[in-house]
Amino acid sequence: MALSERGDRVAHTTDRNDAPEGLAHMRKVCIVGASGKLGRYMVQHALDRGYGVVGVCRERSVEKLDAFKGRITIIPGATNDREVIKRAVAGCDGVLVVLAPWGVQQYASGTAQAVLDYARPGARLVFSCGWHITRDGKDVYSWKLKAIVNVFGSLARLARFAELDDQVEACRRVFTSDTRWTVVRGSDLEEGESQGLPVWSRHVGDPILQSNITRRVDFALFMVEALQNDKLVREAPAIVGCKTPSAIAHATGK
Repeated sequence: MALSERGDRVAHTTDRNDAPEGLAHMRKVCIVGASGKLGRYMVQHALDRGYGVVGVCRERSVEKLDAFKGRITIIPGATNDREVIKRAVAGCDGVLVVLAPWGVQQYASGTAQAVLDYARPGARLVFSCGWHITRDGKDVYSWKLKAIVNVFGSLARLARFAELDDQVEACRRVFTSDTRWTVVRGSDLEEGESQGLPVWSRHVGDPILQSNITRRVDFALFMVEALQNDKLVREAPAIVGCKTPSAIAHATGK
């Protein structure tokens, strides 16, 4: 099953004849930001599909991947280190990237640019971010979300903890690239057992997204599934859990 642009479940078989030669089947993926909660879920989903996995994380975080020891290749280093990314993405059919806005040293944009520059031609590139990212300016945000972004962004920048504007810049570079990208925009997240593949829409503010909650494990599932879904190439889906009230109401026509 695949998803329509508004999150409807529809039968779909992807035509792999359009995939670049050598990429008709996903064999090896790189996960940038593998040691975080989202990253570890993506590692597990990728292994479950039989993919070879290369994980990139900061050296001090390598031990967080001990559960996967012997099953994945780990390349320690800063994700905005171009040489680290160059080594990590070599030979990979897909790259999954957690666009973390940490610090004030262009961490997110540096990471994105390195992936765009060094991923093999035709590779599937899937980036994660939040709903605050907009591709076409048509998203409609609640006052609460706008307030959270403004307050957190200002405080984080003052504390030199994070730089949301750099995440915006990172996504701008992705959107204007000629690669086979997808930017997955996540709602608020919670822990818990998987509920299944999230539903999505092109614009925040659409009724299907109103519940604004997704299981983190399912955010990771959507990222990994996107690698093989050509309908998501050059899309920026905003996602929400498939069993949330708004998703159920949309599916039942209520």
